[in-house]
Amino acid sequence: MKKLVILLLITSAFSCKNAQLAASKDNSDPTKYMKVITEKDLKTMLYVVASDEMEGRETGSKGQKKAGLYMIEQYKKNGISFPKGAKDYYQPIPAAFLNARRNENLPDSENIWAYIEGSEKPDEVLVISAHYDHVGIKNGEVYNGADDDGSGTVAVMEIAKAFAKAKKDGHGPKRSILFLHVTGEEHGLHGSRYYSENPLFPIANTITDINIDMIGRRDVEHAKSNNYVYVIGADRLSTELHNTVVSQNEKYTKVDLDFKFNDPKDPNHFYERSDHYNFAKHGIPAVFFFNGVHEDYHGKGDEPQKIEYDALTKRAQLAFVVAWDLANRENRPVVDKPIK
Repeated sequence: MKKLVILLLITSAFSCKNAQLAASKDNSDPTKYMKVITEKDLKTMLYVVASDEMEGRETGSKGQKKAGLYMIEQYKKNGISFPKGAKDYYQPIPAAFLNARRNENLPDSENIWAYIEGSEKPDEVLVISAHYDHVGIKNGEVYNGADDDGSGTVAVMEIAKAFAKAKKDGHGPKRSILFLHVTGEEHGLHGSRYYSENPLFPIANTITDINIDMIGRRDVEHAKSNNYVYVIGADRLSTELHNTVVSQNEKYTKVDLDFKFNDPKDPNHFYERSDHYNFAKHGIPAVFFFNGVHEDYHGKGDEPQKIEYDALTKRAQLAFVVAWDLANRENRPVVDKPIK
């Protein structure tokens, strides 16, 4: 009997050690999974999301709902479920909320979410967001919003696919990741505001929001090269988040980081104009990746054939490697600056 007890103790200790080793797999290098994000797949999805069939994805419209169904199909195809604690891929938002601040007669709408649970710190959640609405149809013309924000929408989907592949290979993120497609951005950041006020996971457990809004084109300031991205907000609350963006870019993507619009005195106030802001105002560190405005901004010419898919791919990969670090690092980014 004594020998049997000792044998059981040894077996138990060995099993525990193996479990610890499995849980602590080396996730230091995202290069393999960064390459899962491809021009081909981004282009294929964007030509669907920003097609005339989606009727400009106006908030709550039939076309937006159709785009949402396509997005959910892609998540299912890649084995990515809706979040734990949710009944499906939708966070319903009532018309009363969407119209409370200024009544635009918007119908009920919904955020769309998908989720990969963390292996070691599942209660800590990284949010990767993009809005999937646009401005609909005007004077019989469909405004397809390929860059705004079809580009961010498909980038989030590709980033999710890359993390799913990593998890399948035994290198899943150590923290949980919520892939959040928000509605109502064009009418006043309503979808992200709704989530921040009605979060599925406690805001206190949300470590960062990476927000992607327009990353498929270039602006006049960068006419000679599309190898850039504007980085907005990363240092407003957390020096660590800013340093993570810079270091991950230096290691893996080598995009020119332009901080022009991060200036608090910037007259455009881009920091307050996209969905990350509804996280930042609750004290959650946030970074906004953006290509700047161009001649087709909110115009009918914002079409998928004008997207620069090499730039879209590289910027999506940058967002991915930043997410990879945040999801796998030992500690969440420290908030060392006051909310403004």
